[in-house]
Amino acid sequence: MKIVDSHCHIDRVELDKFGGSIDSLIDHAKTLSVEEFLCVCIDLENFSSVYEIAKQHPEVYASVGVHPTEQGGEDPTTERLVSLANQEKIIAIGETGLDYFHVKKDEADWQRERFARHISASKITGKPLIIHTRDAKKDTIDIMKSENASSGVMHCFSEDWQTAKAAMDMGFYISFSGIITFNSASDLREVVKKVPMDRILVETDSPYLTPVPYRGKTNAPGYTYYVAEKVAEIKNISVNEVAEQTTKNFKKLFFQ
Repeated sequence: MKIVDSHCHIDRVELDKFGGSIDSLIDHAKTLSVEEFLCVCIDLENFSSVYEIAKQHPEVYASVGVHPTEQGGEDPTTERLVSLANQEKIIAIGETGLDYFHVKKDEADWQRERFARHISASKITGKPLIIHTRDAKKDTIDIMKSENASSGVMHCFSEDWQTAKAAMDMGFYISFSGIITFNSASDLREVVKKVPMDRILVETDSPYLTPVPYRGKTNAPGYTYYVAEKVAEIKNISVNEVAEQTTKNFKKLFFQ
């Protein structure tokens, strides 16, 4: 059995809790059948750290992008994103998107403009988007449509079925995180039921959003296993089936 953590921030995990090194963090993940990782960039100031992790570890891939809540650092042009994306082991653009939880909608023109630049970079490079949306589902979908976004994943999905369907209708995958293990997430588990297995990815978003049974502790890529386990429970299939299909989905999205 092989599981892929389709979205993590290895550069931000407290390594001392998992053996003290990235190698030991990866070894910990492998004990839980999690064998490949997409380490996601959220600002260009730390892009080199993310990229170096990918270059030094064959199991790790990386993305390039600036998170919608990041302010104060470099706000990249499309050309800058394209330039950084055209490097070995950079397989995605993002994470990008909209977040009206941290920034009010009427003060977020810069978020919407940045999102559009990322979509443009995705189309130029042919590399899929990693999309973050929080309290902004309508505008997120509207911009994806208006900018003709056509390849990528709705990461750490926590919205409703209508939003998931709208994204899938544009060719996007839906990635579920440890949130689906939370007692409060019954509505989201209903969405998991409806999303076809050939459109699902699994992730940790570590070091955030640690799944049950480790909720309240530092998250790590290995805990993708518990997300896959919960998907299997919801879908009434085996963890092996979830692992096989989500790994196949990851390869299809990012490497075909």
